[in-house]
Amino acid sequence: MDKMSLFVALTGIAVLLQAGVLLAMYIAMRKSSQRMEELAADVKTKVMPTVVEAQSMITTLRPKIEIMVENFSETSTTLRSEVQRVDATVNDAIDRARLQIIRADELLSRTLDRVEQTSDMVHNTVISPVKQLSGLVQGITVALEFLFSSRNRRNGGSREERRPVPQDEMFI
Repeated sequence: MDKMSLFVALTGIAVLLQAGVLLAMYIAMRKSSQRMEELAADVKTKVMPTVVEAQSMITTLRPKIEIMVENFSETSTTLRSEVQRVDATVNDAIDRARLQIIRADELLSRTLDRVEQTSDMVHNTVISPVKQLSGLVQGITVALEFLFSSRNRRNGGSREERRPVPQDEMFI
């Protein structure tokens, strides 16, 4: 029986030890529960008014925020349409400017072509005949001088030096 009493005694000690652990757990849970209740009370007294105030502020500001979002949406739509209109206007102005530059270039090209044609025509109709006439007049002048100088030689006139012809002066 000795073994049995030892076994009963050990079981009794284990049950008492277990009861002690359970009692300690009960006391710790009760303290934790009290602390949680205190924290909940603090939250209710300190945080809850802030939450209620935030909710009332959100409730008050919600229509204003909705109006602001709606205004922003309308403004962005209006701005987009205005930008598209300005873009179309700028593109139109660029196209018109490009067309005017092309026209001015064509006008300038035609004018330069006409000036060149006129220059060629003046050269062919005025300058060439004038040069030919000038050459003819110079030829006649030289011929007349030669004839007159021959008469002077025949008539016993003094021997004059030949007068320079304008053509000769060019080479001097």
